[in-house]
Amino acid sequence: MALANSVSTRTSTTYAIAGDFCRIFSQDMNSLYLLSFLLTADREKAEQCFVSGLGDSVKANRVFKEWARSWARRAVIQNAIRMIQPAPHGTGKTPLPASDTAAATSQSDASFSAVLELGAFERFVFVMSVLEHYSDQDCSLLLGCSRRAVALAKMRAAEGIAKFAESGMSNASRTPAVFEQKRWVAQSA
Repeated sequence: MALANSVSTRTSTTYAIAGDFCRIFSQDMNSLYLLSFLLTADREKAEQCFVSGLGDSVKANRVFKEWARSWARRAVIQNAIRMIQPAPHGTGKTPLPASDTAAATSQSDASFSAVLELGAFERFVFVMSVLEHYSDQDCSLLLGCSRRAVALAKMRAAEGIAKFAESGMSNASRTPAVFEQKRWVAQSA
């Protein structure tokens, strides 16, 4: 009898369909675009990443409805990885177009600028591990590197953000914002 109940439970499980993903991308447009922008550090690439994430989610294998939001965020992350191809050895800073830096600063939130100033690999690791709560193991699998490389990148990201906060950005509202995880999670969730 227990077996019959588990089978009937499995067959009644609902899967996300294309409309569910369209609804998620519509409802969560701001946070999904912010995620893609923080990863790519470029407006055009962020838009491409967002659109590709929607396309990939719609065409994806069957996913439980309850997992659809997580799947959509992961699709955006995977598209950003394919687009930018961050690598541990490429730790130099990716120069930002002046308009992107100005946009982050004009929003009175230097925390975005601090993240955007990181090198590509460090930025990906920071966003994925700190903001999206991916484990070091998940980050290493998605980024195609070792867990040690992820841990080192996390450390460099924290150092980079701390230096950004210390360097001439003495505005009190700018310094602690990057480390207020609850605020970041609320904005990107």
